Amino acid sequence: QLQASGGGLVQPGRSLRLACTASGFTMNYYSVAWFRRAPGKEREGVAARRGGDNKLVYSNAVKGRFTISRDNAKNTVYLQMNALQPDDTADYYCAATSGNPIYSNILQPGAYNHWGQGTQVTVSS
Repeated sequence: QLQASGGGLVQPGRSLRLACTASGFTMNYYSVAWFRRAPGKEREGVAARRGGDNKLVYSNAVKGRFTISRDNAKNTVYLQMNALQPDDTADYYCAATSGNPIYSNILQPGAYNHWGQGTQVTVSS
């Protein structure tokens, strides 16, 4: 089970950090990712970290602003979001898999079989 937290209301330009903690299994060598779904839009992958080689992948929309990281001791994955924009408003979901998705699939929802509930992020002045 994955538990996401850290969402909230934030002004444009500010930062927010989301956390995703696993229970019932150890995420240390899992591939992990963050997805988001904005109102009226499809779910999109924004950041991923492949378990086998720790390769980091970001969508073009968030590259340079978001950072995915993990704390193995806490069995937790984070998404640091900086310079937030109104277009970042969405429900954010964490996901994990024991596999190592190929690069072209690493931001695809189908690559993951463990999902957390969403945490809402609203960027507004």
